[in-house]
Amino acid sequence: MKLAQVFSPRKNALNAWRLALACEVILWHSFPLTGRNVPFPPAHQLLGEGGVDGFFAISGFLITSSWLRHPRLREYCAARALRILPGFWICLIVTAFVMAPIGVAIQNGGGGKLITSGASFQFVLRNIGVLILQPDIAGTPQGIPFPKYWNGSLWTLIWEVFCYILVAALGVVGLLKRRWLIPVLFALTVVWAAQLPPPAPETITAGQAASRFGMMFFAGALIYQFQEVIPARWSLVGLCAIIVGASSFMSDYRLFGALPLAYAVIVSAALLRHKRLTLHNDISYGVYIYAFPMQQLLVICGLASLNPFVFFPVSAAATLPPAALSWFLIEKHAMSLKARFFRKMETPPQQAAVATPPEDNRDASEVG
Repeated sequence: MKLAQVFSPRKNALNAWRLALACEVILWHSFPLTGRNVPFPPAHQLLGEGGVDGFFAISGFLITSSWLRHPRLREYCAARALRILPGFWICLIVTAFVMAPIGVAIQNGGGGKLITSGASFQFVLRNIGVLILQPDIAGTPQGIPFPKYWNGSLWTLIWEVFCYILVAALGVVGLLKRRWLIPVLFALTVVWAAQLPPPAPETITAGQAASRFGMMFFAGALIYQFQEVIPARWSLVGLCAIIVGASSFMSDYRLFGALPLAYAVIVSAALLRHKRLTLHNDISYGVYIYAFPMQQLLVICGLASLNPFVFFPVSAAATLPPAALSWFLIEKHAMSLKARFFRKMETPPQQAAVATPPEDNRDASEVG
């Protein structure tokens, strides 16, 4: 069977995969945030980079699909903005006015002063454009293994936005329909990455980030573009997983492992059709954006002494409530607003009174 024959936009495990990848990022952060390191380089590379790379591969697959199925710029931009920005903005506010003051209050009792000083407002305003220009709030958090960073996960979102913009630009000029384009862009990012020092999770330059995320995004886009000829088999998923593991012994596993990782994630999501893995409530974005500040709070509370493999489930459990609230109170409503808005635009006035929403009106290309 080919991938195009087995992939269903409504019945797949991509949301489950995104949740798993977000949890993998929590596991990775459990090491540096508690002052530990992963001594085995292949494990360090995959643990530190594989989760976010998987996110970008899924994003490349779905965002390319979104544009090619509905090449309307205004709808595309609105969908991307409503998926990313409301949850992001609320996360900034919650971090600045709730989580950071609580952390400061635990350490020295000055949580209220942090808010009245204007530092919390400054944190929100400087970072509101998705590009993280200020990771700390008045120099806090302090006295912990990873100081002056309240949310070290948010820096990747600007690269996601850049990928969205690139897809829209290529789509508007008509190049995205050319079957040669995505393979060429993927090859160029591989060549570019091969010329650069391999990126590390802790330190990465703009060029390294662009080549890394571009490679993974185009790997996912490549899977989508050739889905009618790509076979979907569990045996190939297993082989790709082995290739990714073997590639981790290289300085940059993506040079050989980008496409296998994208294939393994996307094809396994298409083949896993169990109803328990077809998640209609996608809390992965909330898990991703709230985990880091929650982990910093737990460290401030004295839990850095825990083994990282113990700290991880504690962190995940603590992150689930704000992640769920973000989905049910913010993200889900923003997405339904988009759906209602565009249905209203497309419904003729004489049919508006009898028009009814479909059973599931979520765009399968929404990512977090």
